Amino acid sequence: MSISPVHPRYGKRILQVEPFGVEAVAAEERHGGVGGQFTLWLGSNLTIADFALGFLPISLGLPWSWTIASILLGNVLGALLLGGCAAMGPSYGTPQLIIGRFTFGRIGNFLPALLNYVSTIGWFTVNNILGSFGLRVLFPALAFWEASILLVFVQSALAIYGHNLIHTYERVMSVVLGIVFAVATVISLTHGTALASYHPAHTALWPMFAIMVASAFSYIGSWGPYASDYSRYLPADTSRAKIIGAVFWGSFLSSVWLELVGAAVAVLAGSSSADPIAALHAVMGGFGAVAVVAIILGGTAADALNLYSNALTAGALGLQIPRAWLTAVAGVLGLVLSLLGEGRFEQNYSNFLLMLGYWMTPWAGVLLVDFYVWRRYQARELDTRNRQSIFWPGLISFLIGIVVSLPFMDGPFYEGPVSKALGGADLTFYVGFLVAGLVYALLTRRRYAI
Repeated sequence: MSISPVHPRYGKRILQVEPFGVEAVAAEERHGGVGGQFTLWLGSNLTIADFALGFLPISLGLPWSWTIASILLGNVLGALLLGGCAAMGPSYGTPQLIIGRFTFGRIGNFLPALLNYVSTIGWFTVNNILGSFGLRVLFPALAFWEASILLVFVQSALAIYGHNLIHTYERVMSVVLGIVFAVATVISLTHGTALASYHPAHTALWPMFAIMVASAFSYIGSWGPYASDYSRYLPADTSRAKIIGAVFWGSFLSSVWLELVGAAVAVLAGSSSADPIAALHAVMGGFGAVAVVAIILGGTAADALNLYSNALTAGALGLQIPRAWLTAVAGVLGLVLSLLGEGRFEQNYSNFLLMLGYWMTPWAGVLLVDFYVWRRYQARELDTRNRQSIFWPGLISFLIGIVVSLPFMDGPFYEGPVSKALGGADLTFYVGFLVAGLVYALLTRRRYAI
């Protein structure tokens, strides 16, 4: 494994631009505790995208019991995957996509890295569009492009400063946003009669339930390829179980909470719920402006991670450019995409969520088997495999997981025969994860089984 170059000690300095890129973090630079994992994933998921996702089960016509069950199940699965990925960070000391080099090979890792680069830009664009809508609700005279530029500047600054400032910002946001959304929750519950009277005419609930579970899982699970980016500074002997627990509860609580608030606002807004931000502003009454400010701040909290991880992913693609410059480039690219994607947001957003996890879960299945089943993260083994251009068992398993899951897909551009037979239920994420992990275990059992 590569050794960190000589830098001024980074430690816990908040306002120093992080000197590291994708290289392994040396032992003397390790710092922080598992509590920071809880606040980071809590703050980064009290956000626009989670709130907007809560509108989906209402648009699908799911009653409250099915809405709550689908949100809980999807987020349990996604938060477990995220925690499992985050716990790898201290063992390797590298970003999540660099860890993939030890499972897919240096060149073989380019494929998931490229897919993640697209994903991070996509999530940045989604949050930036929603945040720009929010600014325009507060300041109608502000043009969309002006709002987008303002948000991109703030989010890029956070990402350029890097790891320590991001952790600090998320810690502050977890408190500030937690208080604001607690008030928003209370206001929503004061309309208890209207919420209780929501009884949609529904048929074929199971396919709609499966769509919502998949969307909730896809949202929180899509953080998986970022996870070790924010845990790699922890000391190498940090308890993996504690990391998994902190990440699970931070991401699970915030995502479930915001999605349920979003569902409540969608019901209360009724036919005027086409724009989630405007609906929130209307439903909250006199508290509407504060709630929209919280939505915007939540978007910056999430997008700081998107931009930061995007730059690290670019490093995993072999780009020998300083992290700060890669971040700036991603910010400009995200701005352009935001301006192009201003229209038809809701359709694009739901399509993006459903498509996102199709590559991510086979990738995670291979990575988690390699780490938790075979436990091959010793230094000599890593050095050997990091020198390989392609580690074929990992790459083949990843591709097989994707191909086998295609018949189960119910995407905006393709519906597989199994999904069609099940009435539109999308099982791609789970099939891809299980198949890729099982194939990898079989292909490597003689090499690694003890």
